[in-house]
Amino acid sequence: MQHTCQALGGMVVAPHHLAAQAGRDVLRDGGNAVEAMVAAAATIAVVYPQMNSIGGDGFWLVHRPGQAPWAIDASGPSAALADRAFYAGRTHIPPRGPQAALSVAGTVSGWRLALQQAASWSGRPMPLERLLRDAIGHARQGIVVSSSQAELTRAKLEGLRAVHGFAEVFLPGARPPGAGDVLRQGALADTLAHLARHGLDEFYRGSLGAAIGDELERIGSPLRSADLQAYQAEAVEPLRMRLADCTLYNLPPSTQGLASLLILGVFEQLGVREGEGFAHLHGLIESTKQAFRVRNRVVTDRGRLPEDPQGLLHPDRLAALAARIDRQRALPWPEPAAPGDTIWMGAVDRDGCAVSFIQSTYWEFGSGVVLRDTGITWQNRGISFSLDPGDLNTLEPGRKPFHTLNPALALFDDGRSMPYGTMGGEGQPQTQAAVFTRYARFGMALQQAVDAPRWLLGRTWGDLSTTLKLENRFDPGLVRGLREAGHDVELLEQAYSDTMGHAGALVRHPDGRIEGAADPRSDGAAAGV
Repeated sequence: MQHTCQALGGMVVAPHHLAAQAGRDVLRDGGNAVEAMVAAAATIAVVYPQMNSIGGDGFWLVHRPGQAPWAIDASGPSAALADRAFYAGRTHIPPRGPQAALSVAGTVSGWRLALQQAASWSGRPMPLERLLRDAIGHARQGIVVSSSQAELTRAKLEGLRAVHGFAEVFLPGARPPGAGDVLRQGALADTLAHLARHGLDEFYRGSLGAAIGDELERIGSPLRSADLQAYQAEAVEPLRMRLADCTLYNLPPSTQGLASLLILGVFEQLGVREGEGFAHLHGLIESTKQAFRVRNRVVTDRGRLPEDPQGLLHPDRLAALAARIDRQRALPWPEPAAPGDTIWMGAVDRDGCAVSFIQSTYWEFGSGVVLRDTGITWQNRGISFSLDPGDLNTLEPGRKPFHTLNPALALFDDGRSMPYGTMGGEGQPQTQAAVFTRYARFGMALQQAVDAPRWLLGRTWGDLSTTLKLENRFDPGLVRGLREAGHDVELLEQAYSDTMGHAGALVRHPDGRIEGAADPRSDGAAAGV
């Protein structure tokens, strides 16, 4: 059994060990948690390319002791040319290729805004060249292909091999790489080096932004340089929810952070006192169904919200949702599901500043488009738009798409702070609920809370089924009880399944002790100073 890592000088958790180490080394060199996260974010965009890239979106949730948490929405809107007429004759937006690359990539602008927000934390901000150094080195010298990258490349090959630029980078020798092969990304290294020299704003308003826009236009994407020039990441007010002993924070729409908070708020109303039994799992699963119904009705671009999401977290609203739950029987399901592939990372520095961060290209390898001039893999987040003009998330120019991404943070009344999160599309709110309740409600050690067998209602990682998926380590009696209650249970073959996503968590205690947990389902680590 893995034990929870502990340190005093800071810690970074990431689903790839090289990203965790890159962030840890920035902390060791005197950087703060935000600077460490930028280093980790740049590195993981290189070493875990199947899950994220600098051509994707990001979200930040940051807490400095004694101050209210703040958040950054670094998701990009749809292009000015991306309207339903652009996709005339289609019933849906193509999931791969240039037409799937229809929204601005926001994550680099989010790095820039986060660094600006944290610039006053110390007397001397760390140079950008230092923060991007490891990412540049890994891209130029090569990365060892993980089993996750190898397996996903093979599994998704038919939809990716012919997409612009994909084969040149991710199919060396015209074949999928095997686990353990070395993959070099020279053009991406040059792009990161350019950003290090000239600043992160170059991605949008400099010669780099012009090159990105020109190539996207050439290959048939609706994105233009003007879309990049008009973009800025935004500081936003996080959603918050009070529980008995802590306050939980998450991102507002267009993310599904509302659903993550609703699950825990509704579950708290059920008064479950013991973990890992039927009441725990059934209670969280049924709370998920109630939360997803609200999410599907409410979450969209912030300019078009039908209802105030913060108001939905009032105790009376939570109690009303909890009253709809049958403690013994499963509500028939499904509702529409949302797939997606992502990375979550956390950082806490010596001063107790905490970051919960998430970065994504949506599907594995995003749109599959790899820009030949810059080596950037572009996201396909915009495919979550609907071409139905009556849909809540219908496609219109300049709108933000629905986002599965949502980093989480808990601040406990006893002084503990806990950034936590996961990748995994529809599974993100569910895994957050599992990790939080196991640690904060039922007394599991942090690493055990991440290790323990997990479940997922709905689909992720390209699955089409909407069953209740369980890892095979659950007690057979519990599995039988869930089936008898009406849950459509699918028992997975794996004890630790990638289907359940890659979670992580950090806890800083009032005495300065920091605990960290990385997911054994990933290639990750908790790296402390």
